[in-house]
Amino acid sequence: VGVNKYRLPEEAEIETLEIDNRAVREGQVRRLEKVRAFRDPALWRDRIDRLKYVARTAKGNLLEAAVEAARARATVGEISDAMREAFGDHSAIPDVVTEIYGPASDNDPEYQMLVSRLRADIDRTGKRPRILVAKLGQDGHDRGAKVIASAFSDIGFEVIAGPLFQTPDEAADLAIEKAVDVVGVSSLAAGHKTLLPELVDGLRAKGAGHIIVVCGGVIPRKDYQFLMDRGVSAVFGPGTNVVDAARAVLDLAEGRLRNE
Repeated sequence: VGVNKYRLPEEAEIETLEIDNRAVREGQVRRLEKVRAFRDPALWRDRIDRLKYVARTAKGNLLEAAVEAARARATVGEISDAMREAFGDHSAIPDVVTEIYGPASDNDPEYQMLVSRLRADIDRTGKRPRILVAKLGQDGHDRGAKVIASAFSDIGFEVIAGPLFQTPDEAADLAIEKAVDVVGVSSLAAGHKTLLPELVDGLRAKGAGHIIVVCGGVIPRKDYQFLMDRGVSAVFGPGTNVVDAARAVLDLAEGRLRNE
């Protein structure tokens, strides 16, 4: 399921719309400033306080209170912050499911060769290569990241699954805390040209420029070189074979160890 059996030998380049996200952000900031400048501050405060009260006490209709706050020109962020005071943030506990990809690939000689090679590395170094699978920004599409985490774990990597919605700085801190060899970023929401360079720069600023950064997902081919120029070591686009990706990551990890 999800694998194209009949693929063209030369895939045509697909044109993609380039969005200047900095301009979009600046425009949104200006609109928010305008909303705040022209709303009734007393009415806004009353509706926000009412929303906080309903969230805190469960007395009243939370949806109605949120709608009334919006009618008073409270922003989505302000409404969310008001409820966050009572509820906190949901924190999903990421986990890595194993023994799925491996058993299904037992008869694949390429898979077996890679597993054997990695085991030999572990015997020689005394440790498994460690990778953080990260999701950055507002990209909540985690299925691909979970598949990669599961497959890499079965192959023999030590996999750490990062939480959703991390900032590049948070991912850099987690990578350093866990002493990973590689950070693999799954990007499915077109944030790669902003978030990946920020992650690389963050690692370097924290004295962890030795940590390898790779990424995969829905990334236009025309953006590959931009990412490589900004410090990303490998880009895995749609349709990448999992074994090929794991082999490339292992090559990078081994190369780093040889240079230490």
